[in-house]
Amino acid sequence: MNTLDNILDEINKANSIVILTHENPDGDAIGSGLALYNALKDMGKNPDLIIPEFPRTFEFLPGADEIKKGADIEKYDLAISVDCATIKMLNGFANYFENAEVKISIDHHSTNTMFGDINYVSPDAPACAQILIVLLNYFKIEVTKEIGTCILAGIITDTGGFKYSGVTAETFEFVAWLLNKGINVSKIYRKVLQTKTRANFELNRIASNRLEFFEDGKVAFTYITKEDEEKVNAESGDHEGIVETGRDIEGVEVSVFIRETDKGCKISMRSNEYVNVSDVCLLLGGGGHIHAAGVTMQCTIEQAKEKILRQIKAVI
Repeated sequence: MNTLDNILDEINKANSIVILTHENPDGDAIGSGLALYNALKDMGKNPDLIIPEFPRTFEFLPGADEIKKGADIEKYDLAISVDCATIKMLNGFANYFENAEVKISIDHHSTNTMFGDINYVSPDAPACAQILIVLLNYFKIEVTKEIGTCILAGIITDTGGFKYSGVTAETFEFVAWLLNKGINVSKIYRKVLQTKTRANFELNRIASNRLEFFEDGKVAFTYITKEDEEKVNAESGDHEGIVETGRDIEGVEVSVFIRETDKGCKISMRSNEYVNVSDVCLLLGGGGHIHAAGVTMQCTIEQAKEKILRQIKAVI
């Protein structure tokens, strides 16, 4: 029995299923979670999708109004993690995963620690949502318009609107296939990438004004504080996209963005060509992809800045 057959077997056997994803979920995490949630419901299951908070940008996705902030039961038959590289990143609900009878990890991060009993990890996929198309087709589950909308939101988000180097010919084939099913690609693109909240615009402006350049302009650095977010009445996800500002500037190879939170400094890194920011973040306790990674550090912004720039200087 191969991995996909094992996953299907465990889904069929389970009476209670929980779907989990990483903290500070992006469009791929939310889209993948909702695609799987809707698919399991179509299979006659009654899963829980737990995401304590997520950007309101993604509230339009089918099933988003059914996302739960906490679990209904203490122990599930089956826990499925999507788009999450390590168990410690499971949104503060790692215990629901650990306590489940069977644990499955579905992911596309090369840094995945294979923390499930069953692991289906495809680092070549530019988005976890793209893996779900393969999975659902193998299970012979119809990718409905609702499921397809969630999958497409994940793909568009994690590929930056198809501009990242991880995009494959297969990605466009999947999108064309979804388009033929009547899914409005341009509408989803606009909603997840081009529509900004007022708070997001204000935070971008603050961060842009703070931009600093290092290593002969190859490194861009900026940050926002808790006070900044309070001042503009920011909600979950209103900081998204700020790290891209630095990367899009001519001559910049690595963009670093620090967000101060109650849980420490959350760092996002992006690179353009030759710097593997996943390796940089791994050295600091985080991880991610070659050109997009992150880490949380228990220190001040200035301390985090110093440590990060030191690591980048060694590889730039």
